[in-house]
Amino acid sequence: MKVYIAGKLGTESERAFLEKITKIAEEIGFETYLPHRDGGLARSNKDIKRIFKVDITENLPNSDIIIACLDGLHIGAGTAWELGFAYAKGIKMIGIKTDEPPSKALDYLSPMILGSLKIISSMDDLEKELKKIKKEL
Repeated sequence: MKVYIAGKLGTESERAFLEKITKIAEEIGFETYLPHRDGGLARSNKDIKRIFKVDITENLPNSDIIIACLDGLHIGAGTAWELGFAYAKGIKMIGIKTDEPPSKALDYLSPMILGSLKIISSMDDLEKELKKIKKEL
């Protein structure tokens, strides 16, 4: 079962957080796709087609689960796009928001995000949720 990890990639700390999510999923036994690790970063406009191909054409549609980091005032545009795609394709979605309770995030996440996926609030909860999913297989 393949897990696609989504979230902002602009800073070292954002990428490190996604790497922690990836480590948890891999330790439980999931195959993962981590965009900046496996597809690279878009450093200039010349990287756009390559990144879109590897992330979206090749990996997201072939994933069984998407885990999306929802921390911050706004989720990344790419993360929102990936979640919309996953929803349309029936891919299981899990959001993780560690900086505030989802019940207080309406202004930041919108009803579309809040209403479309399960949102958990800690790495411990993520581990429990993934173990539950793994057990159900």
